[in-house]
Amino acid sequence: MGMFNLKQINPDINTDWRLAVTTTVCVAGALIIFKKSINNRKTQKKILKARQRREKSFHDAQQALQRFKKTNPDFKSSSIVSLSLPELTGKLKDGALEPDAVLYAFMEKALQVNDKLNCNAEMLMGAVEQLKSIDTHKKGLLYGVPISIKENLGYKGHDSTCGVLCKLDQPAVIDSVVVAVLKRQGAIPFVKTNVPQGLLSYDCSNPIYGQTKNPCNVQKTCGGSSGGEGALIGGGGSILGLGTDIAGSIRIPASFCGICGLKPTSNRISLRGASSCARGQKSVLSSVGPLARDVESLALFMQALLCEDMFTLDPTVPPIPFNHKVYESSEPLRIGYFETDDYFQPSPSMVRAFRETKELLEKAGHTLVPFKFPRIFNAMYDMIVKGILADEGATLLKHLEGGHIDPTLRAQIKPYRLPKFVKKFLSVILKPIFPRMSAVLNSICGVRITFMRW
Repeated sequence: MGMFNLKQINPDINTDWRLAVTTTVCVAGALIIFKKSINNRKTQKKILKARQRREKSFHDAQQALQRFKKTNPDFKSSSIVSLSLPELTGKLKDGALEPDAVLYAFMEKALQVNDKLNCNAEMLMGAVEQLKSIDTHKKGLLYGVPISIKENLGYKGHDSTCGVLCKLDQPAVIDSVVVAVLKRQGAIPFVKTNVPQGLLSYDCSNPIYGQTKNPCNVQKTCGGSSGGEGALIGGGGSILGLGTDIAGSIRIPASFCGICGLKPTSNRISLRGASSCARGQKSVLSSVGPLARDVESLALFMQALLCEDMFTLDPTVPPIPFNHKVYESSEPLRIGYFETDDYFQPSPSMVRAFRETKELLEKAGHTLVPFKFPRIFNAMYDMIVKGILADEGATLLKHLEGGHIDPTLRAQIKPYRLPKFVKKFLSVILKPIFPRMSAVLNSICGVRITFMRW
């Protein structure tokens, strides 16, 4: 009755109500659009600043190279970068080559390779400063050898972004343990290499530094997440590199780019100072490992890293030095193998390469023993998906907030954004029709969101 009387007094009240709601919605929408526009501008500004810093490092490296060439007119980088690691270390030790000539040779080649492949995140001009004190490390196993490092490995004064914007403008206060150890062994880190956004991808692209290409075929991917390392070494711009691997991040780029890589046992080499977007999980641990042109180079790199310096700088690493006796032993080995895991179908080329390898090993006198994975279907999801992203991907998604999502990652993270009850429901109804898809959806529900427990 009151409303009726109110309408009699003011017959336009319904119109006023609708107008007020419409105005409120429009203002709210405009504010949201304005806020997004401001955030986009900030994001673009941040990316532009990072790219300018990167270009400046390339320019500084080019300038330093030109100055060196002026004072050394007979300098030719091609005769240096074509050497094998044993040849290079030998010439550096006996003085036939000087560390500065070797550094500038690889610097020049790395810049050339980057022009074609976009594999470098930043040139480390601290390498030039390091030359001043390099002779104090003449006894080091890698004396004077320039090395490349994956972008997420800490180097004092430089970002370790993992390809996400929230980690920009946060330079490392000190070197990561592996970088510190390599410097003490006489190695000269001279370039950081590109990674995929969040590191959890088999491609190599991020919104800050862009897409890295394959040195064998620029139409193909170089693999990930140590993709920049694979591309730079495969292209000849580095002789030794350092990456990280949790589910193929060293092995895939090495395979795709035609080089060698090693994923050591977890915690064999220190991870202190390495950046990540999925920290805290303990069931599927990441490993630091080397990439190089050949197996002998990987062995020397491991020998250099597994030293007293690393065990002192990171006491959590078991103090087990490189075992020369085991590595150099000619005793036949007993090696387990499988052609398929009965889950992913290998391509014909992979099967052929595997069988050729098996044949060569048997000819060398080794015994090859076939085996099958137990419960591979469950292991794939319970260990890999639940292990790495047990918090329903919440930590990874938080790192991606407020920034651009790279197209190579967008499709992978979409399911994680779905409400948990939706994922559970879809998992149940898809189980009879698409059991694998059902298992994926069930696994990405995670265990429990960690920060909610806090």
